[in-house]
Amino acid sequence: MLLESLAAVESRYKELTQQIEENLEDYQKVAELSKERSDLDPVMEKSILYHQKLKNLQESQLLTENEDEEMRKLALDEIQTLQPEIEKLEQELKSMLVPKDPRDQRNVIMEIRAGTGGDEAGLFAADLFRMYTRYADSKGWKIEVLSQNETGIGGFKEIIFMVKGRGAYSRLKYESGVHRVQRIPSTESSGRIHTSTITVAVLAEVEEVDIQIPESDLRIDVYKSSGAGGQNVQKNATAVRITHIPTGMVIACQDERSQLQNRLRALSILRARLYEIEEQKRKEERDATRLSQVGSGERAEKIRTYNYPQSRVTDHRIDLSSHNLPSVMEGNIDLFIDELILRDEAERLSLVEEQGEK
Repeated sequence: MLLESLAAVESRYKELTQQIEENLEDYQKVAELSKERSDLDPVMEKSILYHQKLKNLQESQLLTENEDEEMRKLALDEIQTLQPEIEKLEQELKSMLVPKDPRDQRNVIMEIRAGTGGDEAGLFAADLFRMYTRYADSKGWKIEVLSQNETGIGGFKEIIFMVKGRGAYSRLKYESGVHRVQRIPSTESSGRIHTSTITVAVLAEVEEVDIQIPESDLRIDVYKSSGAGGQNVQKNATAVRITHIPTGMVIACQDERSQLQNRLRALSILRARLYEIEEQKRKEERDATRLSQVGSGERAEKIRTYNYPQSRVTDHRIDLSSHNLPSVMEGNIDLFIDELILRDEAERLSLVEEQGEK
């Protein structure tokens, strides 16, 4: 099956090369074709190496039939070296051939909401926002706040922000779910540990061409922006509230001084949410495991726990813990994301292999 898949990739690569040569005057088409071909370059390079190793193995196996004892010994030694190399290449190629999520290279819209726990939940929502900001900085990504609802004591009831950078969705998508924190709040005089929950949603940025929303499905209201305590901070009505009539979904944006900018931000969030709903429906239709983007905030749905007294962070999906909570809160979360990616790829590879056997 692997050789068949590689043959298909090689055939497509040759086809793309030919099409590029035939359309040199059409710059846009050449750019599209070149992008697809460059995506295949890593597979082609590894495929060439794999075929060479297979050829070397076949030659060595033939040499084991040689009458010269020393020659046979050299051939056997070569086989022992080549076999693990070939097995490693096979696993790498299989992983590369697993269908990728087309959204992986897109920017991300992240939504953090305080769940159970009152003010403490809001404070930890702010801590998580800071953690993701640090993580984005380490990857060279940019953060842009789209909407926020502050608690007034340094926390967030809700904050929605965009992460701009190549591959942002491919890594941050694993952060969706309920995050639980166990710690003594600064306002707790008795020193009692509180448990709070925060929900995180990760949505891929969606272009207008990906999902079109009829104007008739929208109700758009404008009003004056308000600051802390609810006082109006703008003389003009620049804040925008968009209601998606079919679903009842409401998006409000007021952080920009321009009504147009707030409207564009709200529409961007709405498109991402609606696209995610459609993606979930498609996954269900394919009988795939459905992972809810945002739970109800109940503690039983937790994906990760941040235990401050024990300086431990545990990801319950992969049963992996870090005993350096301060480092994690500074944005060092690749420990979890790398393992989640490996598990995800292994599961998808297993599904592909099962389908190939049928």
